[in-house]
Amino acid sequence: MRLVFAGTPDFAATALKALLATRHQVVGVYSQPDRPAGRGRKLTAGPVKQVALDAGIPVFQPRSLKNAEAREELQALEADVMIVAAYGLILPQAVLDIPRHGCLNIHASLLPRWRGAAPIQRAIAAGDRETGITIMQMDAGLDTGEMLLKAITPIEEDDTGGSLHDRLAELGGEAIVKALEHLEKGELRGEVQDEAQACYASKLSKEEGHIDWTLDAPTIGRLIRAFNPWPGTYTDLDDLRIRIHQAGVLEDTSDRHPGTVIRRSRKGIDIACGLESLRITRLQLPGSRPQSANDLINGGREILMPGQELH
Repeated sequence: MRLVFAGTPDFAATALKALLATRHQVVGVYSQPDRPAGRGRKLTAGPVKQVALDAGIPVFQPRSLKNAEAREELQALEADVMIVAAYGLILPQAVLDIPRHGCLNIHASLLPRWRGAAPIQRAIAAGDRETGITIMQMDAGLDTGEMLLKAITPIEEDDTGGSLHDRLAELGGEAIVKALEHLEKGELRGEVQDEAQACYASKLSKEEGHIDWTLDAPTIGRLIRAFNPWPGTYTDLDDLRIRIHQAGVLEDTSDRHPGTVIRRSRKGIDIACGLESLRITRLQLPGSRPQSANDLINGGREILMPGQELH
């Protein structure tokens, strides 16, 4: 089949590589306009664009698909299917209708749970036991189209937003290839989403990473894992901002005020929470690289000492 692919970040690039390994023909790739990156703020191609250029596939980077010129450009590619993964632009109905079999979306959750922009992180933060990929027939709504195929993966106790992202990216590539096989055979059947089961994964913000120590330790622990590597979690000690990269839940409950340092050892820094306590094992001080609690103590800095309060 003649495929058009639309996506921008690493998650989508993994799926594009999987499609390029099939006998289908990717005739065009859509990606968001280049963004400034690095210290020099030079315009830089996104991961999907780079994969497409390396494969010699034409790349299109319209700022919008709502104008007639962009639609005519897409129509000229005569695609059987358009595959969409983390593209970042809204596809109006007029665009969804152009490919012969419409547009298929690779969504990183088990729909209708976690529609929206940040399904991977929200699933970890909520304490979900499993997640996966849903291949969906796109319609004009936000992740509301018929579900065509699902692939499930457990969420492990030590999964971070980064580790789960990478696993789902691979799973997404496998799932879309399988969905296209079913489509060719006429065996792809849609299932309507149950609106009563739907929930929304809102976009992440840096402010969400500010730890509220009045929450219980398991909730804070899940947020630290979910927001690693982005947007990250942090706490303040006076005017010092400390980034938290790794922590574990301790079942002991302290009578200390939430945010108070209970213990400081080479195993970690124990902090009182609203319920139970949290052991910080990896952190980052301003102007420094991430380090273990052991390295912090070896460095001799009198910081995160018992009795100090984080906020």
